[in-house]
Amino acid sequence: MENPFTEEPKATSAWLWQVFTGVGLVILLGLHFVANHFIAKGGLRNFADVVAYLRNPIILVLELLFLVFVTTHALLGVRAILLDLGFSERTENRLNRVLSGVGVLTVSYGLWLTWIVIH
Repeated sequence: MENPFTEEPKATSAWLWQVFTGVGLVILLGLHFVANHFIAKGGLRNFADVVAYLRNPIILVLELLFLVFVTTHALLGVRAILLDLGFSERTENRLNRVLSGVGVLTVSYGLWLTWIVIH
């Protein structure tokens, strides 16, 4: 097997997305903490409070963006780690498809759960 660390890395835009989602996570996580732990009485919300909170359209959009950014950032990180192992291009393409599928399933599940909670 060829040493993957002797090859020049391929140029990719995935790292730009990782940076973008990382910056977005810092902002969204800050908003999430403030809204859920500093504004809420006692620092916690019960189920009824969470439902009322999520029914606000602005909050709903921010929380769903948070879900998408966390999922994207995490899967791009996993992808970067696995690509360091020096897989073939065919395996990298399969890996991209699998991780994309995991991302779509994760976000879909989160959207479904949110829908169930607010309805």
